[in-house]
Amino acid sequence: MRRSEIHAAESVECLNRALNRLKDIWEEIGIPEDQRLQRTDVVRKHIKGLLDMMIAEEDSLRKRLMSSIESCRKELDVLCTELQLSPFEDEGRTMLQLEKDIRSRLEVIMKQKSQRVKELKRLSKQDRELCDIMCSVPFCIDMDMVPSLEQLDSYRSYLNDLTKEKDRRHGEFVGIKRRIIVCMEELDQLPDTSFERDVVCEDEEAFCLSGDNITALRLLLGQLEDRKTENELVCNSYRSKIQELWERLQVLQEEREGMSDHMVQSRKRNMDALEAECRRLDELKMKNMKNVIEAIRAEVALFWERCFYSLAQRRAFTPYYDVDFTVELLNLHEAELLSLKKHYEDHRELFEGVTRWQDSWTLFLQLEKKVTDPSRFNNRGGNLLKEEKQRADLQKSLPKLEKSLKTQVDLWEEEQYREFLVNGQRFLHYVQEQWELLWLEKERGKNERQLKKNQQIEHDLLYGTAQRTPSKRRLAGTPTPGKARKVKSPVLFLPLRTPSCVGRTLRTVERNKENISHLNGPALSGVLRNPAQSPASHRNISVNSVASTYSEFSVISNPIS
Repeated sequence: MRRSEIHAAESVECLNRALNRLKDIWEEIGIPEDQRLQRTDVVRKHIKGLLDMMIAEEDSLRKRLMSSIESCRKELDVLCTELQLSPFEDEGRTMLQLEKDIRSRLEVIMKQKSQRVKELKRLSKQDRELCDIMCSVPFCIDMDMVPSLEQLDSYRSYLNDLTKEKDRRHGEFVGIKRRIIVCMEELDQLPDTSFERDVVCEDEEAFCLSGDNITALRLLLGQLEDRKTENELVCNSYRSKIQELWERLQVLQEEREGMSDHMVQSRKRNMDALEAECRRLDELKMKNMKNVIEAIRAEVALFWERCFYSLAQRRAFTPYYDVDFTVELLNLHEAELLSLKKHYEDHRELFEGVTRWQDSWTLFLQLEKKVTDPSRFNNRGGNLLKEEKQRADLQKSLPKLEKSLKTQVDLWEEEQYREFLVNGQRFLHYVQEQWELLWLEKERGKNERQLKKNQQIEHDLLYGTAQRTPSKRRLAGTPTPGKARKVKSPVLFLPLRTPSCVGRTLRTVERNKENISHLNGPALSGVLRNPAQSPASHRNISVNSVASTYSEFSVISNPIS
């Protein structure tokens, strides 16, 4: 049995016991039967009324619970739909438990709704502020609906990105504003348009950071920087012209110092001062036409040297030799100088490379000349080692430099449609010729030394050889002997012989002359070496000649042996 049935049975049993007790009391008192029945009916009526009242109250409670559950359920369903939550499940609950659970659930969901609506209002307020600053469109969201958690997260992410973009634009605006102010100061310019005044004069926080405004800022800064760059170029051209005219007109240093400030800065007032100085110098130039043209000719000659112009190329500029100093002649010289400067700047790397090769080649020739200088062995401080190392480095670097210059010369000749000349001949031929001349100079030196040696041998064979005994070098600290001995170097002379020996001696001398005549053959010629006339073959002939001569000389000197 269920607990409710048990409770009902116990209530009925309790009521019957109470009636039986009343009957017993009434019997002891002696109340008649009719009164007992009457009183029993009264009791039953009272009990029935109490029960009816209790039933009515409980039924009213049941109805209230059902109404509360129904209303809460409807409200909960609406909130779950708005908040996009799963519906509430009421299976397996009593009415009281259901009413309690559904009310608690409703309170939680209503709190969530309140939080979401409050967060949406906060985000919407932040969005409006950012939109006012950046002139952008608000985030697309229905303010009359309760947003979902995903929508709120998306809204927050959008506002975070928008805030970062606002900070980035604000930083860019502040940086551009400062640069605009600097440019306007250097250009001596005041803000003219309303936009320029908003940028320069208004508060930084009040400026609208829209994309169009940022683009307009960049455009304004670009225009100002272009004007600034243009002014700098104009001022630099004025300065270059002023420097040239100062040098040509030999302007005093005191006059130049008066323009020192304008020779550095490029503001509007500086440009005006430079322009005025240029006009003054132009007027002075016209009064000193001859000196100016001669100064320009000196510069033209300098660039001719730098560009390695040949004599024919230089003579092609006939105004250089004109003595009628007119404005037209001045213009021709200035145009030629400008053309030379441009040509030099366009091919500066090539010309500087050729100059570097010439300097290296000159140093290399000096070191090669020192190789044959006996006095270089009397060096102090290791100069000999330094020179040898330097010469070895040049022997390695010169071919590499020549290879690089060959590539540049080929490119130059393709662009100019003419040959690149140095001293009137093609540069590569000029380099090859220098190496050949160096080789020929070395061969000539070898031949001269060999000829001198052969002449000495001939002299020794004809007139005798003076041999000196090599002296010993006294060590440091050795005491000087008391008596110095005089050491005579033995000198060998040809002894006098009998007539029979004279003929043989004369024949031997004649053979020696023939040997010497072979040694004194014609010098080497041409660029390529002749193996038959190489220095090595000369050295072999010299050794054989000396050996045969010495044997014959021994026979002549000692006929008895």
